[in-house]
Amino acid sequence: MPTDYVLFNHGVNTREERPLPTYADPLFDNIQRHYTSPQGRILKKIALYWGDVNEGEEQRLLKTYQSSAIWEKLWFLPFREKQLLQFAGDGALYISRYCGAKVADTLEKQAIAGLQGYDPKEDRLHIVTHSMGTVILFDILFSARWDPKYVPGHASVAAIRNGLFGVAPNSGQGIRLGSISTMGSPISFFSLLDVNNSMEDAKDPNKSMEDVKDANGNIISTHDITPRLEKLLFSLYQVLGKKLPWYNFVHPGDPVAYPLEKLLPQLVDGESKYIDVQDILTHLTSLTDILTEPVSQTFFALLHGGEAHNSYWQSDQVAQQIAQAIERALQPPSAADKAA
Repeated sequence: MPTDYVLFNHGVNTREERPLPTYADPLFDNIQRHYTSPQGRILKKIALYWGDVNEGEEQRLLKTYQSSAIWEKLWFLPFREKQLLQFAGDGALYISRYCGAKVADTLEKQAIAGLQGYDPKEDRLHIVTHSMGTVILFDILFSARWDPKYVPGHASVAAIRNGLFGVAPNSGQGIRLGSISTMGSPISFFSLLDVNNSMEDAKDPNKSMEDVKDANGNIISTHDITPRLEKLLFSLYQVLGKKLPWYNFVHPGDPVAYPLEKLLPQLVDGESKYIDVQDILTHLTSLTDILTEPVSQTFFALLHGGEAHNSYWQSDQVAQQIAQAIERALQPPSAADKAA
């Protein structure tokens, strides 16, 4: 039966019991409730989980902190020892080559298992990422830092890339992407790594940024995801004849969430030919949400930003929009798509 695979990737400070993480269950259940099963298609959940991969390193760091003579005199100890350490630690450890490779190895096994037996002609993959999970997944899919065969994690990253249509080096094989949904995402900061903004070589329309190398032949844009993301979008457009829908959900009280609607097209094609990005402001529903406007701009509101940052998983609005994105992927190209 034709299947829409919905792949979730969580952000930092997520801890669950293996082997079946439940963090995505509320959102997936809501998506299913809104999904109308067009053409008899079914949904299948793939919930990636990497939250405990670097837990050992974080606990060793915490013990070092606790051995300090001043540790017990510091304020906010429970916050320092749990939320802040996990939040900052997960992100910092992923940047390291060793710990980042362990995350890649973990996600490769889960992704391959989740997509086992998919039909490359009929089935579609829909990516839903939260917070740092967006950065991690897109880094694995598009960053050149994983290219050298000698680096830890190379084999796992290559296996993940081989499974997604439009991703080099085997861009003609793998499951086709149907939509992308990002929630509370800081991925816009990748624009600061976009070498296209700072190098003369990049202004040559006949030269790919992946070809820009230093005097020793090394790729300069090792952490810039945009050249390969653009190639993926172009490959999909060539086959499907329409733009890829990308919904970016932003809670107004979420200090980690940033808009993409204007920024992303500038990075990948400049003219929104291959991608349709929409920033969607999520509804205000909780006690924190209904703070008066003057209070909402204060440090008090910022302290409650974690509630806003995690609100997407329970949002009926987010679920409904993602279900629409999945169904939209099945629609034929519009007149606007054909004119692009």
